[in-house]
Amino acid sequence: MFFNLGFLHARNSKDPTVGVFGNTAHPFQTVMALSIWRCMLNRSAARWHLHRSLSLYNSSHGFNEEEIKNKLAPFTGGSVTLVKRENGIAELCIDNPARMNAFTGTMMIELMERVRDLENWQEGKGLIVYGAENTFCSGSDLNAVKAITNSQDGIKMCMLMQNTLTRLLRLPLISVALVQGKALGGGAELCTACDFRLMTEDSEIRFVHKHMGLVPGWGGATRLIHLIGSRHALKLLSSALRVHPKYALNIGLVDEILSCGADGPLAEAQKWIASYTKGAADVNRAVKKVIASGREKLIEDSLRTEKDIFGTVWGGPANMQALSKGTKHN
Repeated sequence: MFFNLGFLHARNSKDPTVGVFGNTAHPFQTVMALSIWRCMLNRSAARWHLHRSLSLYNSSHGFNEEEIKNKLAPFTGGSVTLVKRENGIAELCIDNPARMNAFTGTMMIELMERVRDLENWQEGKGLIVYGAENTFCSGSDLNAVKAITNSQDGIKMCMLMQNTLTRLLRLPLISVALVQGKALGGGAELCTACDFRLMTEDSEIRFVHKHMGLVPGWGGATRLIHLIGSRHALKLLSSALRVHPKYALNIGLVDEILSCGADGPLAEAQKWIASYTKGAADVNRAVKKVIASGREKLIEDSLRTEKDIFGTVWGGPANMQALSKGTKHN
């Protein structure tokens, strides 16, 4: 329903209900139209503020999303697929097996779009993040990394991924990372952006950033400290330690080790998350929202500091030397 609001700016008339379009409004219509108009403005403002609050960086931080998307778009390959099940549990798959599910530029953009899709899924209750063909994710595709070596572009990519993974963590869905095979570098950071982590018996998580002359830049260090404490986080980041399931369970990095039966890891993860997503979607989403609010009061400052430090080493001598050697982490 549309209302003509011309009477709000009455001109050249002795009758205050006569507007610029020459129409005469009944006083009751005037009040109703004003009320609806204000309501529409308030809703638009609320949606705008919600979008800004979900993201960590925006134009006020010097972040131009379209600019960095244009820089990433030429680096194609792989995909990030999303399947929403009728039981309210979605499955998000990182799919680039030729490169151990490393993120190409287009995959980073797709991940951002899939997370935004999930933000608007009112029937959703849970999310499983996993990698194709029995491996989780090996971080960034080196073809994209080698092409974005200057510090400013590295920081912009970092800001986009921090935005995306922060929004993933803030989703009103209970999320779990299913770690099969290797979760390396950015892949290790990705699994920390979920509420829970499950590992299969032959998997590993490894923060290999130091070997690349870097520190985590997608928010992984900040989230890791919140998950396991600064002492354990320092061990993992300074040594690039291969974290196997039992050790990960011991330090609180993962929640369970799956001994998968005939149905496979994804089916086991579905069973596992089902115990936390029973009941109505709106209640589940409300529970997640209060938890997200309580745990993130100071996280934004830490994330931004992590981004600044990341910018001091991206494209630096150690990073470039590691790239020139084609360092691999198998």
